[in-house]
Amino acid sequence: MFIDEIKIYAQAGHGGKGCVAFHREAYITKGGPSGGNGGRGGSGILQADHDLNNLIHQYYVPRLIAGVGEAGMGRGMDGHAGKDLVIKVPCGTLVWRLKDTTPPIQKKMTSPDYDEEDEPENLILGTSTGKRPLFRTSQGESALEIDLSQEAESAETPDEAESKGELVADLTTHGQQFVLCKGGRGGLGNCIFSTARHQTPRFAQPGEPGTEGEYLLELRIMAEIGLVGYPNAGKSTLLGAISRARPKIAAYPFTTLTPQIGIVEFAPDYKRLTVCDVPGLIEGAHNNVGLGHEFLRHIQRCKVLVLLLDMAGTDNRKPWDDYQQLLKELELYDPALVKKTRLVVANKMDEAAAEKNLKQFKTKIKKVKVLPISAAFDEGVEKFKKQIREAVEEAA
Repeated sequence: MFIDEIKIYAQAGHGGKGCVAFHREAYITKGGPSGGNGGRGGSGILQADHDLNNLIHQYYVPRLIAGVGEAGMGRGMDGHAGKDLVIKVPCGTLVWRLKDTTPPIQKKMTSPDYDEEDEPENLILGTSTGKRPLFRTSQGESALEIDLSQEAESAETPDEAESKGELVADLTTHGQQFVLCKGGRGGLGNCIFSTARHQTPRFAQPGEPGTEGEYLLELRIMAEIGLVGYPNAGKSTLLGAISRARPKIAAYPFTTLTPQIGIVEFAPDYKRLTVCDVPGLIEGAHNNVGLGHEFLRHIQRCKVLVLLLDMAGTDNRKPWDDYQQLLKELELYDPALVKKTRLVVANKMDEAAAEKNLKQFKTKIKKVKVLPISAAFDEGVEKFKKQIREAVEEAA
C-alpha cells in the first residue's frame, strides 16, 4: 500500500509540576524548602530519512503523543524530562498545519482570561453529536434534513474548504529535522522561590502544557527524472528497461496506480539517477480528473520531464494531440512545470504505423526533437539514458 498523504494529530508532552517540600534531617530542625523542579515535556520531531518511500507508518499510527515530564521531588531533585518522539518520514515530505476548527466559545472558555460573568444568558455549547446528520420522521417515513443555506456558503468559498492550511516545513535532505510540537516547560519547585523575606514558600509552579495540533503530511517524491504520458504509453516498460525496478506491466490502461521509483546506474563512473514513473494522465487531470492531483504533485520536484508518446497510436489517439494535451495539463496545474527541461520520446517504434505517425508528428510539431525508441525490445534505450544524464547535468 502506497500512502503519500495522511492527516495526523501531534501532541507534545506536558511539563512536570514543581514540588513543595521541606528538608527534614536529624539535628536539623529547620532545613528550609527543598522542592525540586519538574521535568520538561517531550517534543514531537519529524526527521527526514532517505530509506523510506511513503507514509505508511503514519497511516497506522496517526496520533503522535510525546512523553510527559516527571514532577519534581524532595531534597532538591528535579523530575526526569519527557522522552522526545522522533518520527521518521521520507525525504520530500511537506508539513501543513491545518486550521483550528474549535468553536470560538470553547476557545474562550479554555483561555486563562475567561470570566463566567461574561457568558451570554442563552449559551448553547456544542456537543459531540452536533455534526451528525439530522433525520426527520413523518407518517412512518424518514428523511435526511439538508440545510441549503450551508451548502450555498460552502459553494461560495470552495478555496477555503480545499485549503491545506499553512505550510510549516519542507523536509528534503536526509537527517533534516523539524520540531512539530514543542514540549512544555517544567514548573519550578518551592526552593526557587525562597528569599530572605519569604524563607518558607509553600507553593510551586505547575508544568506548562505542550503544544498540539492537527497536521497534514504530503509526500512529493524527489527524483531527477519524471516520466509523464497517457495511460498505456509504455512508461512502466521503459522504467523496467532502464532500471531494476519491476513495475506491473499489462496490455490495458491504468496498470500503474501508484508512482514507481527506479534507479538508473551508469557503469563507467557509478553515476546514479532516480526516475519516477507517474501513473497515466488523462484530459482534465489539472482538475483532479482521474486522481490527477495525486500524481501531478510528484513531478513538481523533478529536474527533467520526459514526455513519453505512443507513436503507434494503439488507443486510437494521435501522438501530436497527446503532446499538446500533456503540455496543456502541466501548464494548467502548475505553470512552472512547462518551464522545466523536457525530452520528447516516441515509444513503440516497432509497430507498423509508428514511422508514418512520426513523420506527421515532426510536420505538425516543429522545432521539437524527438527520440524514437522501443522500450519493449531495448531499442534506443542506451541513447535515451545518455540523453537524460546530459539533461540532468545541464539542469543542475
